[in-house]
Amino acid sequence: MSLTVAELLTRTLAEIGVSHVFGIVGDALNPFTDALRRDDRIGWVGVRHEEGAALAAAGQAKLTGRLAVCCGTTGPGGNHLVAGLYEARKDHAPVLAISGGVPSAKRGLDYHQEDDPVELFRDVSVYSELVASPEQAPGVIRQAIAEAYGRKGVAHLSIPPDVFSAKVEIDAIPGLATLRPRPAFAPAEGEIDRAALMIAEAEKIAVFCGEGCRGAEVELVQLAERLQAPLMHTFRGKDLLPFDNAYWIGGVGMIGGRPGVDALHDADLMLMVGTDYPYSEYLPQHGKVIQIDERAEALGRRAPAGLGVVGSVKPALARLIERLPQRSDSAFLDKVKADRAEWNAMLDEKASPSRTGHRLHPQQLARAISDRVAQDAIWVTDTGEVTLWAANWFRQNGRQRMTGSFNNGAVGTGMGIANGVQALDPARQVVLHAGDGGFTMLCSEFMTAVEHKLPVKVVVYDNSGWGLVHLEMEGAALPAAKGTEFPNMDFAAFARACGGEGFSVHTTGELPGTIESWLSAPGPAILHAMVDPDEIPAMPHIDIGQAARFGIARIREAWLSLTGRENEA
Repeated sequence: MSLTVAELLTRTLAEIGVSHVFGIVGDALNPFTDALRRDDRIGWVGVRHEEGAALAAAGQAKLTGRLAVCCGTTGPGGNHLVAGLYEARKDHAPVLAISGGVPSAKRGLDYHQEDDPVELFRDVSVYSELVASPEQAPGVIRQAIAEAYGRKGVAHLSIPPDVFSAKVEIDAIPGLATLRPRPAFAPAEGEIDRAALMIAEAEKIAVFCGEGCRGAEVELVQLAERLQAPLMHTFRGKDLLPFDNAYWIGGVGMIGGRPGVDALHDADLMLMVGTDYPYSEYLPQHGKVIQIDERAEALGRRAPAGLGVVGSVKPALARLIERLPQRSDSAFLDKVKADRAEWNAMLDEKASPSRTGHRLHPQQLARAISDRVAQDAIWVTDTGEVTLWAANWFRQNGRQRMTGSFNNGAVGTGMGIANGVQALDPARQVVLHAGDGGFTMLCSEFMTAVEHKLPVKVVVYDNSGWGLVHLEMEGAALPAAKGTEFPNMDFAAFARACGGEGFSVHTTGELPGTIESWLSAPGPAILHAMVDPDEIPAMPHIDIGQAARFGIARIREAWLSLTGRENEA
């Protein structure tokens, strides 16, 4: 039996469980999109910008750990994928990116839209290859998928239209059963023995958890109980356990709080488990650190580690717990829990409906949504000041999931990611928190949601500016620069113009009813929230120097405004 390369690729993707292909149609992709049309096992999701396709695929892969697929046609079509693919690259998610190419006979002749996609995709991918002949296709397709899974990243294939249409004498790629997520593996027993000895010598122990702990939630709680140790988490690990778990103290850094930062620095020993947290300034540097990670190259990279354990978190913790006696001294844990209670009281006060002001406080908005979303909702957060509101005031229940642009930290990615996540299960509630600047970057992807009946619920925090940039400048004692503020559209009217539903909220009193109406809308909907632009997020520690710089910046802003010299900022 013979198949075209396009049919072989489509059949392969369907048989390994790929559910969607995201992209924009174009001449070089015509054989592929036609093959997809004839195979009802894979859904085609046509987006409005190829970056949205890459973001949707990355969103699926990050949430599930399974291969997701996006494509773009020759030249600019493929080029537009690259920015969105950094989401998968930086968060180590398996994505197959397919770009079209100029006809093989025209390659190297400066043909219309010709570029070098193999080199263009080189930095963003773990594997980038041109399929130059139909005979090459079966092996290269298999290798690309194997690389995406095995190295947890983006694999890219550039396929010219004549190769897509060419026949291969094969009806299936052999060895499909091997194309699957990388399995967990246990560390060496000697490393676990050394970890147990280091733990025995420590009095105060803190555990810092990341995405690598996914699937090991039970073991984390068992470890905390055994050691009477607090559990801190990265932003990406926030949803591992319910917010009210007795050991789950909170985050570290700006997307976190003071109790977690203090606990890591006050402990005699830190267990750094399943995370390569990049902000070393929040981590202890004394070297009394045990780090457990599947990636040997990550060990000791952020904090000096006295011991690096190479292995998956779940089997590592299971073996470690067997070697640890039950501790009864809870003094350190009790102190950290008291700090946490004080911090949580502050968060609750900031989000209280009784707080007044000339505009809606963003903390009130985030908490009100958190208290009303579905018990199994997926919470997507765009990047910017909105990340701080959404992450710090969201109270997860252990069944909900949170995702966003974690290690890439890209503004404007939320709508594409949310579409990909929603496509996995249109019946599951997906809520996107976006700033006004970030949402307008790729607001065309709201039309993708409308067209494909993806009922994403978008809340736009409108502070009429780049809030985090403004905050960073004030932290450096600088007045807000020209360009940090901008006018906005009516986002609710925009939603209705696209065919979705739109709602607006301006005051705290409007929140409960408006949120209920927005969340109960049957299709995609936008909640346009006018929030106070002068609100400052909660930070772990603000020293006297920082406070002074904020004050100086505000004084300069007021003086420039009074003198009519704002443009000098």
